[in-house]
Amino acid sequence: MAKLLYGFSMSLDGFLAGPGGDMSWLTPYLRPDPVVDELIPRIGSLLVGRRTFGGDDPHRGDPEREGKAFGGGWEGPQFVLTHRPAAPVPDVTFVGDLHEAVDAAKAAAGDKYVNVLGADVARQCLEAGLLDEILAMPVPVLLGDGVRIFDHPGGTTVPLEVLAPNWYRVVSV
Repeated sequence: MAKLLYGFSMSLDGFLAGPGGDMSWLTPYLRPDPVVDELIPRIGSLLVGRRTFGGDDPHRGDPEREGKAFGGGWEGPQFVLTHRPAAPVPDVTFVGDLHEAVDAAKAAAGDKYVNVLGADVARQCLEAGLLDEILAMPVPVLLGDGVRIFDHPGGTTVPLEVLAPNWYRVVSV
């Protein structure tokens, strides 16, 4: 059965996007990455937040890569968690309920990963006990402000088990 993986690039100070969800900070650091290259064929579907789907794209301005998952390196079913569906898009399903979105994404992924994209969706999955694994890919930059990889003021500690460098299993929530 599919597992939910929160895989992301992040600044060393814990941000995955700059202020307002700006992903342009990542563009100079995009290059072939063996971890990502190994992961992509293991992804069966994406569970995407509405803000991420709507434009947090480090490939902005590149007509061949903009708006495509992993810059065009992956194609398949995407499930966007939102209460504001957009116009129909091929291979994209808009879902208003977290559990329905996770169930649909898992069914579509088969025995592969559901890759979670978006900090708020990942937080919701973690708080609901649905997130299985985390892959953190640090980028050598300090942003100072923006969208944190996990933001839960007053929240509790979430223990993780190391599976491999930068790859963790969620132990409990």
